[in-house]
Amino acid sequence: MNKKFGRLMFDINGTCLSDEDKSLIENKHVGGLILFSRNFQSFQQIKGLIAEIKSIKDNIIIAVDQEGGRVQRFNKEFSKIPSMQKISNYAKANDDDLFLKEVGWLISSELIASGVDINFAPVLDIDEDTSSVIGDRAFANNVSEVIKMTSNFIDGMHEAGMSSTGKHFPGHGGIYEDSHTEHVEDLRLMKDLQDKDIKIYEELSKKLDAVMCAHVLFPKINRDLPSYSSFWLKETLKDNLKFEGLIFSDDLSMFGAGDGSFSDKAINSLEAGCDMILVCNNRNEVINVINALDQNNVSLSSKMSKMTKKLKVDWDNLIKSTRREAIKEKLKHIEEIR
Repeated sequence: MNKKFGRLMFDINGTCLSDEDKSLIENKHVGGLILFSRNFQSFQQIKGLIAEIKSIKDNIIIAVDQEGGRVQRFNKEFSKIPSMQKISNYAKANDDDLFLKEVGWLISSELIASGVDINFAPVLDIDEDTSSVIGDRAFANNVSEVIKMTSNFIDGMHEAGMSSTGKHFPGHGGIYEDSHTEHVEDLRLMKDLQDKDIKIYEELSKKLDAVMCAHVLFPKINRDLPSYSSFWLKETLKDNLKFEGLIFSDDLSMFGAGDGSFSDKAINSLEAGCDMILVCNNRNEVINVINALDQNNVSLSSKMSKMTKKLKVDWDNLIKSTRREAIKEKLKHIEEIR
């Protein structure tokens, strides 16, 4: 029988749990915890922290953004990963597209060894050379290359035993503004998106385990942000693209997540089709959202059990493996390329 999970993912401030953290983890509506750089000191510390979280509640998903390049939360003993675009450019130039599978396997294996369940990756956005926040986080600047490279990366994740989460649906690469700090609008028409950004999700819909929404408004298509829009999540993603995986909101604390109360945003996200909502860097609002979930009798979900890690990885064996060393050597070479 599948375990049932709460619908809220939240964060903690430090490298160990406070009494309030422990109390929140125990709450039935909490089903996920996302880790950031501020939570990391070393492999042993992060492994111990995750083990403590799981000892309080085993039906909780531990997540991180470990994309490589500018977005790598864990370092030190973890392999240094160049940006996905730099790796993809190398792979393309050397007719070595399958190296992206090796990178996906390496990142996922290291995270699983530490106890992490999911890495919010890969980025499926297209680098239109306009975005201040996406840029080289994107694998490439065209649809076919993004599909090919990310598909290989996902294969590596799956081989390691980790689920994939494509982001940011339906696309974040086409505008300059950063949705972390600004309200963001993309003025393209639906056909423009269908031919480019959405095409990627269509091609990968059977391979992706989950999708994370973009906090980008497309006013010429729909009046609601994707996280709050049944048009984007139910009609477009589920019905038209036949996507059967899970849907995460992006962090509802981001400026681009729109105005209104966090409680309303949380309930609207779930009603629109999100399976789990993220609220980070705002503890008071985490508590308010929990109260709202309680007041609205939001049910727990067994769907999240699909996202838990599928295999066990022993860190000592991993760091001795010739496969890991070979990948790290190539990554070091790629990092040095100007």
